Amino acid sequence: MIKLTVIIPNYNGVDFLQGCLDSLLHQHPYLEVVLVDNGSHDGSVEYIKKNYNQLKMSYQNFILIENQENLGFSQSVNQGINQSSADYVFLLNNDAELEQGCISHLLECAEKDEDIFAVATKMVQYQDRDKLDDAGDEYTILGWTKKAGEGKSPDLYNSPREIFSACAGAALYRKSILEEIGYLDENFFAYMEDVDISYRARIHGYKNIYCPEAVVYHHTSGTSGSRYNEFKIRLAARNNIYVPYKNMPWPQLAVNFIFLVLGFSIKYLFFKWKGQDKYYLDGLKEGFNSLTNIDRVKYKNENLVNYFKVEWFLIKNTLKLMFI
Repeated sequence: MIKLTVIIPNYNGVDFLQGCLDSLLHQHPYLEVVLVDNGSHDGSVEYIKKNYNQLKMSYQNFILIENQENLGFSQSVNQGINQSSADYVFLLNNDAELEQGCISHLLECAEKDEDIFAVATKMVQYQDRDKLDDAGDEYTILGWTKKAGEGKSPDLYNSPREIFSACAGAALYRKSILEEIGYLDENFFAYMEDVDISYRARIHGYKNIYCPEAVVYHHTSGTSGSRYNEFKIRLAARNNIYVPYKNMPWPQLAVNFIFLVLGFSIKYLFFKWKGQDKYYLDGLKEGFNSLTNIDRVKYKNENLVNYFKVEWFLIKNTLKLMFI
């Protein structure tokens, strides 16, 4: 019986594939791997096909999906989820490598509580293993997402805790809850889709946790090329409009409106200082102009307490951002 499906979206990541795939060879024995290629033109597909028989023998099952164009992170992940009949799916960036035992630790964390939706790994910077890349994501009332522990010592984040969302670059999700709340929103294409789906899970009363024993080494911005570029800035800005619009009912949006405006304004000034404000503004405009494409989460009275819990999380995370 396959317990878990590893889903790896790939776009021109041939230089990372061997390290990523080899790191899966000595993980939990009952797993399958679905690699979704998004129209790569760097030899990724040829590399996979050349090694297909070895991969098929190494894992319980290996599936290669070949898209003819770049469909984006969200849609390619959903293709992988549709292929899975396992209890859990583990989303993994092609530029990440797992420490031995990572998946077993994730499963142990997830199975402690059936209300756990997502489990985040301890993501360590591949190039500098004395620094964290991400120890769980925290969304704020300003509309910002903060990667906990970024640039700090991995030893400072050795305790499990509840987080707002898990970074989909290396995170486990319970498949039954995905079936209940829906898969990744394909309107996002890439970036912030993991915050959105974790937000949806919270609205439904589920939890997201950080598992420090599950260690992943991540080539920061390995696939996208850099932390700040036109593509990332524009998409992230657009999707930062989508997240609150989609998940907050109108009264919550009204309460948080001034804080969101403040957050977007500060971000604009930051990108203006970097000379990249045009990309940020283009993203915001695209977000506002395409809101009709977004299906808002329907408010239900039974989830009222969960909305208050989410709001308290947003406030706490903002205070931590300011004072810690």
